Amino acid sequence: MTGPLRRVLVRAPREDDAALWQRYGWRAEPDFTRATQEHQAFRAILEDSGAEVIEAQAPMPPDPDAIYMMDSTLVGPRGAIILRFGKETRRAETDAAEVDLAAAGVVITGHLTDDATVEGGDMVLLDPNTLLVGRTYRTNDEGISQLRELLPDTEVFAFDMPHLNGPDECLHLMSVISPLDTDLAVVYPRLAPGRLLELLADRGIATVEVPDEEFGTMGPNVLALGPRKALALEGNPGTQRRMEAAGVEVHTYRGKEISLKGDGGPTCLTRPLVRD
Repeated sequence: MTGPLRRVLVRAPREDDAALWQRYGWRAEPDFTRATQEHQAFRAILEDSGAEVIEAQAPMPPDPDAIYMMDSTLVGPRGAIILRFGKETRRAETDAAEVDLAAAGVVITGHLTDDATVEGGDMVLLDPNTLLVGRTYRTNDEGISQLRELLPDTEVFAFDMPHLNGPDECLHLMSVISPLDTDLAVVYPRLAPGRLLELLADRGIATVEVPDEEFGTMGPNVLALGPRKALALEGNPGTQRRMEAAGVEVHTYRGKEISLKGDGGPTCLTRPLVRD
């Protein structure tokens, strides 16, 4: 998750999505014009970093969460696994994601089935053979079990995540950790599982700690554009300074409409397809 980003899938905001903001648990109604402007600027940063940006085109019903492309799939070195949402209102997104991935030439290697649920925000691919998974209100035991079956050569570590504000504001694993390099991650330790912090230490992975006051503005949600090159939501100066002190080149984007209102940071807004 930290190699130079070369291809990435995104979905632009749509005007019909905004009307459903309350049903999907957004904090406020997004302004479509401003959201579009923010998303265009966000895509420009990805392109300037050297990534080919592919815009998802598969039709789907109105859904403001659909811009958060990370959650519907897991893409690894061998292809993509189509996930199954714990948030029921989002389940149409997986069919659309499968169409868009196929159009981008991505091999589909498996699907979650039956009662299994896993959301992409609950997974961190620490290295090609190590997957971290948060056990949350959106990712269940059956989903984790099916991931292990679909990824027999991958060591899967599962961590129980805190309740915090409950199912309606589910705390994903990537709400508290984002990799910045093979030996560095940004972390909010107060809500990170103790076993996760122990694993990072055992693997020699140093951490950049997010200040308490910047957890709510998604300080821990940072997209690696490459090793020690990060894209973060603006408005988290303490986290930015700490990342820079650790040798990270930090780029920021404005996300009042596309991130803060829907609780989705830069990792959520992207589905990386290819990294060097």
